[in-house]
Amino acid sequence: MFINFKEIPGNTKLFLDYLYDFDKVKGFYKYNFRDKEQFSVKFKQLCESPKEFRNELSAIINNQYKSLSPSSKTLKNISLLKSKETIGVVTGQQLGILGGPLYTFYKIITAIKLCSHLSERYDNYHFVPVFWLEGDDHDFDEVRSINVLNDNNEIFKISYNDEAIEEEKNRGSIGFLRLKESISLFLKDFENQLQNTEFKNPLMENLKSFYREEKTFKDSFKELLFWLFDQYGLIIFDPQDVKIKELLKPVFKKEINDFRNHTEKLVNISANLEELYHAQVKIRPINLFYNYDEGRYIIEPIENEFRLKGKRKKFSLEEINNLIETEPDKFSPNVLLRPICQDFLFPTGFYIGGPSEVAYFAQILPLYDFYNIDPAIIYPRSSITILERALKSVLDKYEMSLTDMFTDPNKLKNKIINNVSDKNLEEIFKETKNQIDLAFDILKEKLFELDKTMGDVTSKYRLKVLGYIDELNGKATEAQKKRYDITLRQIDKASANLFPNMNLQERELSFFHYANKYSVDVLQKIFDDLAINKFEHQIIELE
Repeated sequence: MFINFKEIPGNTKLFLDYLYDFDKVKGFYKYNFRDKEQFSVKFKQLCESPKEFRNELSAIINNQYKSLSPSSKTLKNISLLKSKETIGVVTGQQLGILGGPLYTFYKIITAIKLCSHLSERYDNYHFVPVFWLEGDDHDFDEVRSINVLNDNNEIFKISYNDEAIEEEKNRGSIGFLRLKESISLFLKDFENQLQNTEFKNPLMENLKSFYREEKTFKDSFKELLFWLFDQYGLIIFDPQDVKIKELLKPVFKKEINDFRNHTEKLVNISANLEELYHAQVKIRPINLFYNYDEGRYIIEPIENEFRLKGKRKKFSLEEINNLIETEPDKFSPNVLLRPICQDFLFPTGFYIGGPSEVAYFAQILPLYDFYNIDPAIIYPRSSITILERALKSVLDKYEMSLTDMFTDPNKLKNKIINNVSDKNLEEIFKETKNQIDLAFDILKEKLFELDKTMGDVTSKYRLKVLGYIDELNGKATEAQKKRYDITLRQIDKASANLFPNMNLQERELSFFHYANKYSVDVLQKIFDDLAINKFEHQIIELE
């Protein structure tokens, strides 16, 4: 079953037009992801201008896997990167603890299945799925928490706390951040909130092996993805590798030396977006960060020099160029330059992105022109709500669809109670108040004939009576809720599972909520059922 994204609250007009009315947004994107004729154009273009360091990139990635034992499928895909007929289907994400929310995995599955789909239709090319580990991101709060549903269907936010670092301090790139002893407390809290099932102990053993004291966020995240997706041939790519930063030196130098040439164009296209839709990313003069004093800081131009935002550290143009040449690993792209780095390194045919990524790619076209790189086709990731059998029974019982759940739980409960109740309290009290209003209007008119001052007195008593009616309404509603306590608890459970925190399930819940209930094998069920070419929100039912 599928739901049009227009029926789901929170989706932006830009994202909806990108999906359903591309002509309105075509000025911000080079390729229409629905136009298969453009696929062939893109593939031909990639093969006719092959990357100069395909062999080197393949060798670097092979070396990144030296501590692991990749499947033959993954090894083959890494080797295929050397071929000029190979096209990458790339996705990526911040290093959210325990994999972050469900949509991270949906991105990966979309990439893998799109590769299979394309391979069947374009046998002159090879397609390989690549996951870009976004280890250079420095937003600790974005990656340290996860939501869990406990036995009472309450949503608990569990956070890893790095007790050695102040909350507001710039921690630098998350990928290099080492887990402290408190990771064991985080995992204990997570385990305590999980329901007790036959799958819980082996699941926790695996998670504890990935997330241990002194391991980095990046290594833990990579091992987790490797455990789940290596069998499908997913290439997990680390852009923080020193050798990768060596390859990126031309991009970094061009960004520093010629930033004035693209900044005005980026500002203009963002202004155009603001008039029609919204600009996802604030434009900076320079799209580079520099690691300094254990932090990660954006580089800003000042007169004839450069400085780190929030620091007193300054560089001349010559100094910063020398640093790029000798220490490129200290530099990293921001959200706008990252796709340029990606497509500079990889023969990227497609990038798999969600709504926010679709939005920021709308701002990037001038950068692609500036770097003389052809942009990837932005392919929307699959979007899913998992519907368990017990929850489906609740929906069926109260004659609700999934879209009915996409609202405030309290409004939903009032609606359901009124539907199942013999009498609709809301309508009864509304009608009563109307009758009282009418009676007081008549009374006021008659009393006005006796004494003109009685009009104000009548209005005063009208407000008192209506206040008593509202008070009675509140008490009646509470009594009704007690009568329908089981119904309310069922709706609470459905809301917490299907629209947690008034957001799509895929944005709030962890995959391991389901792995704990159904075993890790539930990933294969999701993989098999997930559709990559409907471009609507999908419901996957679990028995």
